[in-house]
Amino acid sequence: MNHGAQLERLKAFSDAVFAIAITLLVIEVHVPRLDTLDDAAYLAALAHLGPSFMGFVLSFLTIGALWMAHHRLFGVLESYEPRLMWPNMLLLMVIAFMPFATALMSSNPIARVPEVFYSATLLAAGLLQLWLFQVALKPGRVRADVPPEEINALRWRSLTLPTAATVALLTAWHMPGNNNCFLLLIPLLARAYAALGRRRALRHPATPATP
Repeated sequence: MNHGAQLERLKAFSDAVFAIAITLLVIEVHVPRLDTLDDAAYLAALAHLGPSFMGFVLSFLTIGALWMAHHRLFGVLESYEPRLMWPNMLLLMVIAFMPFATALMSSNPIARVPEVFYSATLLAAGLLQLWLFQVALKPGRVRADVPPEEINALRWRSLTLPTAATVALLTAWHMPGNNNCFLLLIPLLARAYAALGRRRALRHPATPATP
């Protein structure tokens, strides 16, 4: 079996799912159709779409962050590993589901159940990504030229979305809508986790720390 070709097929399929899901997000932002030429009416219609625009941006950036993490992970792998298939496939299933969760949330921006549902979807994606990273980064599956501190940085970085989504989920019932602000901290949290992982690996080079 050509393991290199198998890995490329898995990467190509994953990239296609990410691309389709991130594109479908905009379909739920419905174009206002008004029987008038009044500027104020169009501005009011666009303002009414504000939650949909925010949902699009939030989910676009979140799926984009998931894709970048996926890209980093597969960039350090040595070859194909069959045990990657299930965690990767389940992660892609949740990614493909995100346009629906986004539409439900952005159409009901201050309702508790849609906000909880959206945060729970992100948490599911984060936990599946964490599982994928744990399976992929086991000894012997990473290229020999990748420094141990970078491997550990990837492990710790995979905690980013589970952390942010858990906080958003716990606050969704009491702060529906505002709970999504915690998701905007994902880039800063990712950097902090990666830096922590590198420091821990450099401090204990013989046995790199894992979360």
